[in-house]
Amino acid sequence: MSKNQPRLSIGLPVYNGEKFLTEAIDSLLAQTFADFELIICDNASTDKTEEICRTYAAQDERIRYYRNERNIGCAPNFNRVFELSSGEYFKWAAYDDLHAPDFLARCIEILDKDPTIILCHSQAYLIDENSDILRTYDIKLKTDSAKPQERFHELLTKHLCYQCYGVIRASALRITPPMGSYGLADGIFLLRLGILGKFYEIGDRLFFARIHPQQSMSMFFPDYLSFTNNNTQYSSSMIPDFYAWSVWLDSANEGQIIFPHWRILWEYTLSVWLFPMNLYQRICCHVSLYKKLRGNESFLIKDLAKATQMFWIRWRKYSIPKQQIKTFN
Repeated sequence: MSKNQPRLSIGLPVYNGEKFLTEAIDSLLAQTFADFELIICDNASTDKTEEICRTYAAQDERIRYYRNERNIGCAPNFNRVFELSSGEYFKWAAYDDLHAPDFLARCIEILDKDPTIILCHSQAYLIDENSDILRTYDIKLKTDSAKPQERFHELLTKHLCYQCYGVIRASALRITPPMGSYGLADGIFLLRLGILGKFYEIGDRLFFARIHPQQSMSMFFPDYLSFTNNNTQYSSSMIPDFYAWSVWLDSANEGQIIFPHWRILWEYTLSVWLFPMNLYQRICCHVSLYKKLRGNESFLIKDLAKATQMFWIRWRKYSIPKQQIKTFN
């Protein structure tokens, strides 16, 4: 590939990442596969993130640094790094995660060999703030099935969506709707990619996902570490605060009347109809949805109650001043 058309684009969205950013960039620059561009999009950080990024960009011509004038929200920034990319393959990288030196090379080798695979990732370790290993991540999903309805069913399993940080065919990403600004958007994004093609999981643990208090999962989903193996004892009490999560993903949601659980249900249902499948495959997907989501109807009612409460507060705020003016006159 030419200098202007790297085989791989790596997108790194970041906001106030000074604590872990240097180590994350170093692990990418140390990769044995070197034909890539690293696109860093800084979401108006207020710490030393800009200084760190500009120093790296001055030292390595593969790095392109962009800075948003204002914080546009997590999901829009996540999407922007892909919009700025040019490679045949694409990979998202978090500012706090690490990769083994051969992560990229081994993923691209798999993708080059089999065009039916659209995403390649590896098994993972979970690490702490000091980069020490906490535990293994052992959820196994059968996303290598040749049948899209089976991949759909597997990706409905509660998991931590680390496949998002694998290497993905850019052609598949271009026909997939971008990441949404709502809770569980990463899981639904993966679900849609899974309809398009197979995933491949490398058996070695080449990805190191960092666990720390500043990440969104820790803030809105405190029990998420329970989802590290296939034997999770799941209960509705473990559901995160999807309203707060939606605001964190996109600040434009703050103060708005939104229906986060209804939105998730809608996006799941829409996913079944986005891409070509035959009628039998679509029916199988809908049956899987019913089985997986059954028992969570109370959260839809909770959305309606919260929306009613917000509407009432707004109505009172608007109507009381009008009554006061009328009384004064």
